[in-house]
Amino acid sequence: MEEKKINEGEEKKSLSFVEQMVEKDLEEGKNAGRIQTRFPPEPNGYIHIGHAKAICMDFGVAEKYNGVCNLRFDDTNPSKEDTEYVDSILHDIQWLGFKWGNVYYASDYFQQLWDFAVWMIKKGLAYIDEQTSEQIAQQKGTPTTPGTASPYRDRPVEESLKLFEQMNTPEAVEGSMVLRAKMDMANPNMHFRDPVMYRIIHTPHHRTGTQWHAYPMYDFAHGQSDFFEGVTHSICTLEFVPHRPLYDKFIDLLKEMRGETADINDNRPRQIEFNRLNLTYTVMSKRKLHQLVDEKLVRGWDDPRMPTVCGMRRRGYSAQSIRNFIDSIGYTKFDALNDYALLEAAVRDDLNKKACRVSAVLNPVKLILTNYPEGQSEELEAINNPENEADGSHTITFSRELWIERDDFMEDAPKKFFRLSPGKEVRLKNAYIIKCTGCKKDDEGNVTEIYAEYDPLSKSGMEGANRKVKGTLHWLSVNHCQKAEVRLYDRLFNVENPSADDRDFRDLLNPESLKVLNNCYVENYLSEKKAGDFLQFQRIGYFTLDPDTTPGHLVFNRTVGLKDTWAKINK
Repeated sequence: MEEKKINEGEEKKSLSFVEQMVEKDLEEGKNAGRIQTRFPPEPNGYIHIGHAKAICMDFGVAEKYNGVCNLRFDDTNPSKEDTEYVDSILHDIQWLGFKWGNVYYASDYFQQLWDFAVWMIKKGLAYIDEQTSEQIAQQKGTPTTPGTASPYRDRPVEESLKLFEQMNTPEAVEGSMVLRAKMDMANPNMHFRDPVMYRIIHTPHHRTGTQWHAYPMYDFAHGQSDFFEGVTHSICTLEFVPHRPLYDKFIDLLKEMRGETADINDNRPRQIEFNRLNLTYTVMSKRKLHQLVDEKLVRGWDDPRMPTVCGMRRRGYSAQSIRNFIDSIGYTKFDALNDYALLEAAVRDDLNKKACRVSAVLNPVKLILTNYPEGQSEELEAINNPENEADGSHTITFSRELWIERDDFMEDAPKKFFRLSPGKEVRLKNAYIIKCTGCKKDDEGNVTEIYAEYDPLSKSGMEGANRKVKGTLHWLSVNHCQKAEVRLYDRLFNVENPSADDRDFRDLLNPESLKVLNNCYVENYLSEKKAGDFLQFQRIGYFTLDPDTTPGHLVFNRTVGLKDTWAKINK
């Protein structure tokens, strides 16, 4: 039921249930064969990967069926909205690789919505309620018991009209009155129990300033905005399923006002709902994300631990990897919790094709090649990406004194330790085969220097390099590298599903979600790189240059490790 296969010569990818519904509408000739979708974010925060799923669907459907996807900011609550969020949303959508047709705002339709509300009052379909929000809530009843009518439900039309005008003045008191639709206080769908259409807000609007003081509610503005724009398919998430009958009812009334009842079922938007994207070890609630930022529990909306698109970009995720992940999990009518490891696997898969291979030593110890001439150095070739020959190569300087990873040496090594230990040989990547001869320790027994001899006939590309050596280590020349700060990012939360946990979500934060290493070394070549470039630190993981980088101070973010170590740790 959810999916069907189409065959045209060769088997194509299954259609999502959304695409099936769109194709059926096209077959039936609805909306004169037009396809128009929209992505309608509220500009009250930065978008996250959950929004990215909706973006992929909204823009993807329009693209597939030669339609258009517009962008509309649902800016009906000025107390929470800001142009900062508008700008970030525009940037993030572009970065994901999508192009919109037009940019609209719900505020474009404030006058039309006001006129529609006035028409409803005049028809006896709406009234001003002067009760408190608490009183209104108490009268709503339950899904199994009818609600109680407001004492203002039958107030005269002229009175409601006059009060509605008063609502839109600077003198109106916030919370003193609302405009409600007169529908059905016994309807099992709670959204029909005289829903609020307008409320008073005096916060200046980011676009209209102080022109308005009464603002439409989401349920009153959303469907009508879709209708005004000519949207054919209003694709949204599952929590809007119970809103759909009200969405359709308001559009019925709007078409009645416009005298378009002859085609009541055509030339109107159709709401279709799909499952939200939920990820393990993080939260998607905009309220909680705001708290993380406002309480400085993270470094901002673009903190690389955040599920925001700008956070993932800063961490080094590629736009394509996010899209590939979303495509892989698909669209259904059932909510699920997706494993963060699946997203990381998609990131690894994409970056493996794109990332430049470089050397970095995060926990350095000095290796001295005792038989390599002092003061000598040489330039060796390093392939940028073995997956893509076109990426070319760069040079790395080799010398007598090198940095290697401390974990790559053991004085007393077990049998299956294939790295460096006294008497054993290893290959230095892009360089020579070396044999360890010993080490030097401080008074506390910590290794301070490792000694080895190199085989001058074993340089990469020479015949002597062909002999079998099990271990290969990366390295840096002590006098030909740069110091760097490396930020190791991990899961933001300690528990798999923090949203389902009864404890305060702040108590579930992973204290190990960020480790900062200040004594790291990287190739000189990396000073040519810029923030957002995809890098693989060989044998360590994928990294990118952070915007905090300044001349003389390189800062790198770990995007993801080469393997999923988290799963092993948490077995």
